[in-house]
Amino acid sequence: MLKSKIKTLALVMSLTVVGSLFAGCGNSKTTSDKSTIKVNIGADPRTIDPGLNNSVEGAHIDVNAFEGLTNIDKDEKPVPGVAKSWDISDDGLTYTFHLRKDAKWSDGKNVTAHDFEYAWKRALDPKTASQYAYQLFYLKNGEAYNEGKVTADKVGVKATDDYTLVATLEANTPYFLSLTAFPTYDPVRKDIVEKNPDTWATKPETFISNGPYKMVEYKAKSSLNFEKNPYYWNAKNVKIDRIEFKTLENASTYYAAFKTGELDLIDKPPATEAPTLLKNGTAKSYPYLGTYYYDLNVSENAKNVNPEAAKVLSDVRVRKALNLAIDRTAITEKITKSGEVPATAFVPAGTSDSNGNEFAGKDYLPTTANVAEAKKLLAEAGYPNGKGFPSLEIFYNTDQGHQNIAQAVQDMWKKNLGINVTLRNVERKIHLTQLQNHEYMIGRDGWIADYDDAMTFLDMFTTGNDNNNSGYSNANYDKLIAEAKAESDVAKRADLMHQAEDQLMTDLPIIPIYYYTEVVCMNPKLKGVHISNLGFYIFRDAYLAE
Repeated sequence: MLKSKIKTLALVMSLTVVGSLFAGCGNSKTTSDKSTIKVNIGADPRTIDPGLNNSVEGAHIDVNAFEGLTNIDKDEKPVPGVAKSWDISDDGLTYTFHLRKDAKWSDGKNVTAHDFEYAWKRALDPKTASQYAYQLFYLKNGEAYNEGKVTADKVGVKATDDYTLVATLEANTPYFLSLTAFPTYDPVRKDIVEKNPDTWATKPETFISNGPYKMVEYKAKSSLNFEKNPYYWNAKNVKIDRIEFKTLENASTYYAAFKTGELDLIDKPPATEAPTLLKNGTAKSYPYLGTYYYDLNVSENAKNVNPEAAKVLSDVRVRKALNLAIDRTAITEKITKSGEVPATAFVPAGTSDSNGNEFAGKDYLPTTANVAEAKKLLAEAGYPNGKGFPSLEIFYNTDQGHQNIAQAVQDMWKKNLGINVTLRNVERKIHLTQLQNHEYMIGRDGWIADYDDAMTFLDMFTTGNDNNNSGYSNANYDKLIAEAKAESDVAKRADLMHQAEDQLMTDLPIIPIYYYTEVVCMNPKLKGVHISNLGFYIFRDAYLAE
């Protein structure tokens, strides 16, 4: 009876919070003059500057506010965007894009090839400090410019006139047309950005975009509101007039808002509700190329965070023992309960190689705990049954789901290895910053594909990569990735990437937990939404049925 009363109080409090957040706002069911939808994206994005963003939350907005040379259709294939057509040289190294002359910015000015050239070079400029700069290393001299070895004019992108952009690549890149649909490749306006370099992406008057929607209001930690861009070249086919992107992080709160009709789309409903919602059709599971994992801090900074923990995590036997002591099946079946697949490698099932075949296939880790082998490895490292082993800390961004997983891992390591673990949670922005600065010991992380190719999961672990939050560094691994990027033979390229994953999973600077699925609850009247396998919500073809 006490538990029942507590749950009732929690629900009342959740609904009260929801009411305050949505006070004065109608929803899609009651708005008559405009079609409006309210979409929850989770954490407040650290930035929605497409050249700087590296979060799914920010990408939800950028893919609707901006448009690249190409778009990704519902079959996950590249189709014309700002570029109406393109030519590819026989050797696959030169792409010539022909831009639409009716493509415009949200202030009515023409989108030109110069906007793309500026945006790509800006993202590569080391002064910009874009964590996704490496996505443009496919361009000739892109990496060399980012490292300060050549000047910007040597980078392989050139606007030969207002409506022609020529991209020259370092090597044949079969998925380049998918890359040009990714937000880092979006255009930005030089006159806008350079006048307001730090704030342009936070104000409607300066957030000038070229996609289906334009910003009309930015309420930090609450709502980012967009309306249809009348200057968009295909505006006549954009049916939703207004999108309000909400930033609710608590699953109980945003699920309560969805149930009362105050939200039209949410993902990751509470794990306790997900099985029923999937069964009755309220929720749907979408393919999602991504891996949920923990980083183990093996960087040079680890000893400054916790010298004792840094010492044990520097031993590969300890890292493997930690991996083997986790029952991934128990986590997916008893905690997350939304169709996630236990991770036995880092590159998730369903990811392609350059042949178009599935890349995954090798099981490096068991789906259930191998306690005997974990104990053996820990003893070999000098810590039999955890004796003398220092306390570790699992660090995660505030979210009930992350907490539940961390508590499960904490219990498994205590039970199976005799290791004590504490938990620490912070808000998402702080979490990202501390991960990237290696100011933690074991950190919750996740990676969603930027394009459908194994390279998007592997090149992030190269030495010095801005998304290499573990601080992992292995010369052989770097060599294999560099060779794979330069290899034009698709079979040899796939083999090099497999060798790279072999090296990564031998060194284990990470603890893969599961492969994501995207569980989404959507207003049944909301149709035509593209939930991409990269995890983005794309609304250019969406509409509200009568």
